Amino acid sequence: MIKLMKKIWIFVVMISISVLLIRSYNSFAKTPVLLSEEIKAKMPFDAIIVPGVPYADESWSRVLMGRIYWAHYLYKNGYTQNIIFSGSAVYTPYIESQIMAMYAQELGIPKENIFVETKAEHSVENVYYSYEIAKQQGFEKVALATDPFQSRMLKGPSKRMNIDISFVPFSTDVFDTLQVQDIKIEAHEAYQDDFVSLTERETFWQRLRGTLGKNLPDFD
Repeated sequence: MIKLMKKIWIFVVMISISVLLIRSYNSFAKTPVLLSEEIKAKMPFDAIIVPGVPYADESWSRVLMGRIYWAHYLYKNGYTQNIIFSGSAVYTPYIESQIMAMYAQELGIPKENIFVETKAEHSVENVYYSYEIAKQQGFEKVALATDPFQSRMLKGPSKRMNIDISFVPFSTDVFDTLQVQDIKIEAHEAYQDDFVSLTERETFWQRLRGTLGKNLPDFD
């Protein structure tokens, strides 16, 4: 019975994710503008939060490339003054935020405008711990800059935790504007020797609670 309930729950979660992905795609595919006037009116931000993506080798994944280049686009055009990359070594031995920071510096973003958060292992934690850094630095206007699906997913938990941020998802059209460079980084500097994957440290239900933000208190 427990196994059956678990399968049903997984099925429901997968269907929900699929629906959100379809809605996100439809919403942004119909909008060729990279930034809406509503979002532009809130800019510039003191900082944007960019959640991490697992890094496995020297080839860029589409998601990793998209998030880093979107952060670069926002900084280069004066839409944000600082960037907070967030993410620990979660599914691979590389600390995600440090990897992203290396790429960002190679693209020309000054080191002094980049902050690295290395504790987060779930999407909600990316927001929570990065917002802590933002407040410590005195940043008042903060936004989450990521893909459309993750933006939608994190609006509810952020509100529940009393985290006051804006959401700046990139349009799918952003990929048409990219001039991808052949960038080399010193990835070994972000390698964690005593790494154990999250899948080996947490059960499915613990990871689900983390994804939903059930392990975090409201932000003071």
